[in-house]
Amino acid sequence: MRNYIRIATALLLSILLAFSAGCSAGEKKETSKANKTTETVTLTVSAAASLQDALQDIQKQYNKKHSNVELTFNFGSSGALQQQIEQGAPVDLFFSAAEDKFKTLVDKGIIDQKEGTNVLGNELVFIVPKDSSVKNIQELQGADIKKVALGTPEAVPAGKYAKQSLTKLGLWSDAEKKAVYTKDVRQVLTYVETKNVEAGMVYKTDAQISDKVKIAETLPADSHDSIVYPLGIIKSTKHKAEALAFYEYLQTKEALRVFEKYGFVILK
Repeated sequence: MRNYIRIATALLLSILLAFSAGCSAGEKKETSKANKTTETVTLTVSAAASLQDALQDIQKQYNKKHSNVELTFNFGSSGALQQQIEQGAPVDLFFSAAEDKFKTLVDKGIIDQKEGTNVLGNELVFIVPKDSSVKNIQELQGADIKKVALGTPEAVPAGKYAKQSLTKLGLWSDAEKKAVYTKDVRQVLTYVETKNVEAGMVYKTDAQISDKVKIAETLPADSHDSIVYPLGIIKSTKHKAEALAFYEYLQTKEALRVFEKYGFVILK
């Protein structure tokens, strides 16, 4: 009888230990799963300098709903950003200010065309310091404008559009003699704000964020290529789900309202 009781007790202990181990494993699995879903993911977005203020506002909105996603922006000229991506920079999304820079990455298989879309448009303007007496772009031919800031045409889309427009208006030879080239469109704005130059050519959205400059003239839309901002996901992203979610969010009404507030033309 004692042997029977001893065997029954041992069997019961074995069952209890097995059950306890199973529960512990289950708890570990659930904890691991929970930790995985709350893990912070960093997305790197290479974006045209002209998008800086709008995207920083959008970042605040997005983080309220997606606290596990940390957005890091790399702002610069679209040409420089394109080259960085080609050279293997760890980027998840590219928001360009020029279709040709974007298309280069599509043609090289770095961006899937199906995961790229045109989102915004813009206008090109001729700006001068707030207290300047210069009234229009034709004054590039006169002595009042000694220096004009332009984005480097080969790398900065705004500079390329500016050269096209000046050529169309018959003013390129005058502008070229006075040109001070910059690394991106925001540097043009800074040079005009600080009066290091008497004039510059930027996007309308850049001019609108400054109280130190004024728009002397808006360039005719047919004097340059259409100003279009394509957005796309980099194929090599290690965070595809999160990149796709932000890509889609940038096309929502909530995000587009922010872009519209900053003066962008909505193409969606």
